[in-house]
Amino acid sequence: MIGKLSLAVLGVCTALSAWGQETPADFSVQVPLAVSGNGPWYRLELPLSVQLAARQADLSDVRVFNAAGEPQAYALSRQPAERTENRHVTDVKWFPLYAADARESVPGVTLKATAEGTLVEVKPSSAAKPGQQVLRGWVLDASAIKAPLQQLTLDWSHEQEGFQRFSIEASDDLQHWDAWGDGQVARLSFADERVEQHDVSLPGRVTRYLRLVWQGQAAPLLTSAKLVSASSSSQPLPLVWSQPLAGTRLEAGEYSWQLPVGLNVERLRIELKQPNSLAPVTLAGRRDSHQAWQPLSNGLLYRLTQNGQDVVQDELRLPGQVVNQLKLQVDERGGGLGVEAPALRFAVRATQLVFLARGEPPFTLALGNGSVKAANLPLSTLIPDGGAERLKALGQATLAGEVAVASPVVAVSPAAGTDWKKLGLWAVLLLGVAALGAMAFSLLRKPPAVR
Repeated sequence: MIGKLSLAVLGVCTALSAWGQETPADFSVQVPLAVSGNGPWYRLELPLSVQLAARQADLSDVRVFNAAGEPQAYALSRQPAERTENRHVTDVKWFPLYAADARESVPGVTLKATAEGTLVEVKPSSAAKPGQQVLRGWVLDASAIKAPLQQLTLDWSHEQEGFQRFSIEASDDLQHWDAWGDGQVARLSFADERVEQHDVSLPGRVTRYLRLVWQGQAAPLLTSAKLVSASSSSQPLPLVWSQPLAGTRLEAGEYSWQLPVGLNVERLRIELKQPNSLAPVTLAGRRDSHQAWQPLSNGLLYRLTQNGQDVVQDELRLPGQVVNQLKLQVDERGGGLGVEAPALRFAVRATQLVFLARGEPPFTLALGNGSVKAANLPLSTLIPDGGAERLKALGQATLAGEVAVASPVVAVSPAAGTDWKKLGLWAVLLLGVAALGAMAFSLLRKPPAVR
């Protein structure tokens, strides 16, 4: 009897496992993938057709399978931009600023630079004798640095302790100076402890020269001056544009469009068929018909003929929030856009999918299931040591077929329809429990064997 019970439990577990494992057949769309480059991670840029074929707006129903139908670990990347930053530390030359006394706000000096802009001489314009001059500050030569300045690092004579407060000014011609705020460094000693602060933040701008002027006190003797610069580049993921979408005319000067799914729309293009069209417009959007319209953008659309050529402005920029419906109001004093609603194209930022290839190719992208839950991992989990250089070196995956979209499908909530897989799992579970209960009951009712 114990053997029968074990077999029954094993059968229930096997059935549950078979029901619970996702397969490509659970998804309405499957597209083969072609991979190239270095694995085992591959990056796939999802075209807009994938987002429109998905049954869930957040792409929770996207999967990748190998040749054996096994799901692959993956991550979705929707960052608006890939930002890189290169920091450089440069030792710069410094030149003293002398004044007749410590009360002079800005020392009068004569500064000379080469044709290339390198500072070569700073002479006091004061008539005071050299022994009577007070060191009031320093001029730093940053002419060799072309990137924005992020930080100033100073070191000075160890005999001079305490707080050092000074103003910071910037110039490109040694004649006109712009205030960059105040700085403070310090070297403090207490008993056998020493606290030192050498760094000062800068506003992240480009300049050729910096002037540091100590207020109400003499400046310390510098022993080192360094500037930290940072050049950053932001490479947005490309925009992907939709096919023309037909709209509906609500009333005079008012049109609406229903998007296939909720999307983070960043740009719109309104078709202007007629030459010499001029239309001040206001755009609003919302997630569904139960919400109030929220303003998104406004602007002037036009298609004007000048010197025999069309000059066209037909785009509107949006904040990138999720919308499902759009409404355009046109100020018809400019002539309007006609009786029929103009066609509309929308653009969203590309989405990237990165997956870890396991098992044998070919790999398949599957989507189109309104009931499955999200299975994507954070990118940092999928690639534990993935720095910027590692991400750039990932292998590439591309679609080896077309994504067929018969008609736009609005995202369906998992609770909206009947989940037959879940019902099947419960049925198998209940049947298994009933079988186990019947066997246990029969075992209890069996009379004990007579010895």
